[in-house]
Amino acid sequence: MKREKGQGIKSWELTEEMWEVAKDFIPKRERDGSKVYKRACGGGRKPLDTRRVLEGIFFVLRTGIQWKALPKEYGSASSIHGYFSEWAEAGFFRCLWQEGLIAYDLLCGIGWEWQSADGCMVKAPLAREAVGNNPTDRGKKRDETQPCSRITRITDRYRHRRREPA
Repeated sequence: MKREKGQGIKSWELTEEMWEVAKDFIPKRERDGSKVYKRACGGGRKPLDTRRVLEGIFFVLRTGIQWKALPKEYGSASSIHGYFSEWAEAGFFRCLWQEGLIAYDLLCGIGWEWQSADGCMVKAPLAREAVGNNPTDRGKKRDETQPCSRITRITDRYRHRRREPA
């Protein structure tokens, strides 16, 4: 990949060092021996360049765009997403993450004694039975909101003020 002078690398582009590490973990595509194929091996479209596929995946993950908005320079968005799903299922990204942790630990050292786990901040589905109602709601006699069928229209509220035709 050629670069213009003064042009830096973008956060989703792979350096040669990163590619050398990542290419060893990419799952190989093999034909299923138990399946009967209509075409000979090697027929059909050629697979995409795995380096461009990985850059396309990193582009989506880094920028947060939708898969369908992926620029065509990386290939078909549905193909890139297919590779992403296949590689995620094969554990490629977990291996890549673990390799990155090992490399960082060798370079700088990870302070494992200072690490902490983050909790999940969601409502517990069964918590209400264990603790009861919310203390701020205990004084209310009934639900304050009215169902849709009880809402009166503004014109109905002021009907008594209107004159009936004589």
